[in-house]
Amino acid sequence: MRTSEITRKTKETDITVKLNLDGSGKADIFTGIGFFDHMLTALSVHSGFDISVNAVGDLHVDPHHTVEDVGIVLGQAFKQAIGDMKGINRYGSAYIPMDEALGFACLDISNRPFLVFEADFSDERVGGFDTCLTEEFFRAFAFNGGITLHVIEKYGKNDHHIIEALFKAAAHALKEAAALNGGEILSTKGVL
Repeated sequence: MRTSEITRKTKETDITVKLNLDGSGKADIFTGIGFFDHMLTALSVHSGFDISVNAVGDLHVDPHHTVEDVGIVLGQAFKQAIGDMKGINRYGSAYIPMDEALGFACLDISNRPFLVFEADFSDERVGGFDTCLTEEFFRAFAFNGGITLHVIEKYGKNDHHIIEALFKAAAHALKEAAALNGGEILSTKGVL
């Protein structure tokens, strides 16, 4: 079973993440930021990963520390659960429509973290979630998970729809890349 549990406590946040890559998409999410909980639930359901997040953060300051630190801990949990990367597809990509919006994600579980993020938001916030934190979350997740991740808004008008399309696209790309294929490490080097 590819599972992990990571706890990270700082002066700004106290976060515990439990992850099962071979789950059924069961989500148990609490961050104190409603829209972010909604996005993490979508990530769990659409990836098929069981994800539990319990985050207490300094929301009286703003959501930034909580969102970024959840990305850090979820990335660390992913890296631990994926293990030596033997026998995974490694690559994944997905286009996801959400009404008028179209999101795209393409990734490589490569142990070479990188993020390309292209999205334009017209609003400062969706609910209590600052739209600019979408990029912060994906950066923290990719760099701590050892993932080369491209997340791109192809088009859209409604920021809720755009962000949701991006999270769901990332989820489907992760599901494809983390799937077991019974082979060796997919690399000409023999290691990742």
